[in-house]
Amino acid sequence: MNCGDRMQIEPIHSMPAPQAAHLAVADQLEQAFLEEMLKYCGPQASEGGFSGGAGEEQFSSFLTREHAGLLAGKLDLGFAAMLERRT
Repeated sequence: MNCGDRMQIEPIHSMPAPQAAHLAVADQLEQAFLEEMLKYCGPQASEGGFSGGAGEEQFSSFLTREHAGLLAGKLDLGFAAMLERRT
């Protein structure tokens, strides 16, 4: 390269696409929605001699979050389409 040559710099196009960001937000929103729904109408803690006691009560939210994550992966509630229409 000579001193008189001009260097060409190409623009970088590595910014995340807005659609991909909308999909990620929609997935998180669907999971949060399903988690709240499952708190009230999902699997309930067992009672009696076979219950998990205080430990089951403390960690049931983790199980609910995992159930919601699995459901959100299998179901499409249409949140992504709603977000796309609003932008």
